[in-house]
Amino acid sequence: MNDRYITVSQLTKYIKYKIDNDIHLNEVFLKGEISNFKAHSRGHFYFTLKDEGSRINAIMFASSAKRMKFLPQDGMKVLVSGKVSIFEATGAYQIYVNDMLEDGIGNLYIAFEQLKQKLEKEGLFDPSKKKKIPRIPKRVGVVTAPTGAAIKDIISTIKRRWPLAEVYLFPSLVQGEEAAADIVRQIQLSEQFDIDTLIVGRGGGSIEDLWPFNEEIVARAIYQCPIPVISAVGHEVDFTIADFVADLRAPTPTGAAELAVPEVSDVQNYLNQLTIRLNKGMQNKIQSYRQSLNKLTSRYIFTNPISIYQTKEMRFDAILERFKYSMQQLFSKKEKEFLKIKNSYVLQQPYQLLEKRQNHYLQVLSKLETLSPLLTLKRGYAMAKIDGKVITSCKKIKSGDSLDVEFQDGVIQTKVI
Repeated sequence: MNDRYITVSQLTKYIKYKIDNDIHLNEVFLKGEISNFKAHSRGHFYFTLKDEGSRINAIMFASSAKRMKFLPQDGMKVLVSGKVSIFEATGAYQIYVNDMLEDGIGNLYIAFEQLKQKLEKEGLFDPSKKKKIPRIPKRVGVVTAPTGAAIKDIISTIKRRWPLAEVYLFPSLVQGEEAAADIVRQIQLSEQFDIDTLIVGRGGGSIEDLWPFNEEIVARAIYQCPIPVISAVGHEVDFTIADFVADLRAPTPTGAAELAVPEVSDVQNYLNQLTIRLNKGMQNKIQSYRQSLNKLTSRYIFTNPISIYQTKEMRFDAILERFKYSMQQLFSKKEKEFLKIKNSYVLQQPYQLLEKRQNHYLQVLSKLETLSPLLTLKRGYAMAKIDGKVITSCKKIKSGDSLDVEFQDGVIQTKVI
């Protein structure tokens, strides 16, 4: 009776066998919305594909994910193709995705917009960082395919417009998976030459054909190139990431050549204009100097130069008169001071002044002797001192103090008992 029962693993394997051998499930095309998206460190994509009524787990292995031109995100509506199978560990069915498109928009366009937004945020499109294209270059470098209409148009246009310029070709792949890396190598190689302007581009084609010029490595190589770069990719309506990063965009390769070098006739016209402007400027300058010279020579000082001497002589006479007057005034003042001193009382009666001063001195001396303490000592008094200070009261003396008692003819020391 137990023979009728099977294990869960046996059932899962049977269902997996049936699904794997169903030709309708070996290549399934689904559309839905991404949710729970996770990019594994090993490069696999895990996500859920859902619609209004159901959902299915999905996995995209790294071998398929590396071909993606855009990064899936939650909420993105996509079109996927792959194989439906059973994951035995959980018994859940899921789809193994081989390819993915965003619903309604091509993969390349999505990748283009994502890279464009990324580089723009980093400042690679900033107009202030664009290098100026030389007006008259000596050497023009060209990174493009060595064969085809693009290089022929560029060379013929440069030789027709400005034959003095040398053209350096840096042959590169411009289409296919290896083209982007080859373009980068040739741009870096051109930096070793004394190039004035570098043209990077190719002729027209589909978006897939032009795609190497939308690769990030090419965009960064153009941005980091020290040589001014003109992009020339496709036709006038074609825009690539290289066009936004380059210092100048040309609508076509021929247009790039026209922007890279001047027209001989334009240079001749420009030189003629400079010659006319130079001659006109020189004439205006000469005329201006002549007018200034005429103005200077017509001045009174040049027509009557003796007036300079006469004016200076008059000023000298005036200064001399002022000097004489000042000297007379000074002599007169000093003479009056001398007569005043000469007639003074001191010089007239010097002995009377001396006697008066001597009497005043004796009066002051008499007053000092009256007030002198020595006179008191002569009358039999004495002065007691402690540490050189006169004692005026017995209250300031205490037992054991040493006193200096000063008499008229000397000093004795004593001690208070």
